[in-house]
Amino acid sequence: MNMEFNPLDRLTQEQVNTWVQEGQQRSQFGQLPSYIPQLAQVNPQEFGVKILTLQGQSYQAGNQTLRFPVMSVIKCFLLLNRLLELGQERVFQQVGDQPSDQPFNSLEQLQSDGGWPRNPMINSGAIALAGLLPGQDANSRCQYLCSWLNQFADCQLVLDQDILESVRSAPNPKNLALVSTLAASGYLEHPDITLDTYNQICCLSATISDLAKLGWLLLQPTNPEWESAIRIVKTLMITCGLYETSGHFALKLGIPTKSGVSGAVLSIIPLQGAIACYSPPLDPQGNSIGGLFFLEKIVKTLNLSLFN
Repeated sequence: MNMEFNPLDRLTQEQVNTWVQEGQQRSQFGQLPSYIPQLAQVNPQEFGVKILTLQGQSYQAGNQTLRFPVMSVIKCFLLLNRLLELGQERVFQQVGDQPSDQPFNSLEQLQSDGGWPRNPMINSGAIALAGLLPGQDANSRCQYLCSWLNQFADCQLVLDQDILESVRSAPNPKNLALVSTLAASGYLEHPDITLDTYNQICCLSATISDLAKLGWLLLQPTNPEWESAIRIVKTLMITCGLYETSGHFALKLGIPTKSGVSGAVLSIIPLQGAIACYSPPLDPQGNSIGGLFFLEKIVKTLNLSLFN
């Protein structure tokens, strides 16, 4: 691909508006996550999009002021932070780099791997990395990551206390089992603090513009020395970012993408731009139906796959 010509800049606002409307229609076939009470009560027709390109173009549609928890999208930036602060060798002593064919919260996957988390994009891997954040308690660890991201991505993440209380009100037995297994296997110290840290960082809330700015951090790093870490993050987004459907979407879309059970989806088009979507209804694997539909339309129409 000739990178002097940016296909993403061929996008029109009319196309964005049309695909958002079609994505909203598709989203009615999804489900809201019932295991987090607050997320089960959101408006399923909400749909937000923000696209930033390296050439300075910006496209948006839907509610730009609505805040939503980033949930598992934070795993990309937890990984980035730990790679930059601790180095690749230490991070991959704590977590693997291989795709999983099991759901994102699979205890069976962790047990079959001898308690070693398969990759940083599933719950066990992100929990293990959350255990490496600096701070004496979960509050200080979450605040550290939040402040770091706000500083370097120029965004306004804040901890959503209502969502956090909702998460705490219905303790997730699968995550509790993951923590217990990680601790028993020697990959986790201070299990209670670490699980609360993980819950808090997943409950950091963003607007759709904040989510796009996080993507920009992976597109245009503030420091050239970040390039190696960012390459690792984007590679794992392709191979692991959409859970057990990652391989399928690598074939179908071919761009680094990470989803969260709130309905957030973040995609990076290297050397071109960042695409942020929010649409709450999910498919059975926990990915936003409307968000992935929107991405498919934009990627296929503009021929954005890295593998073309």
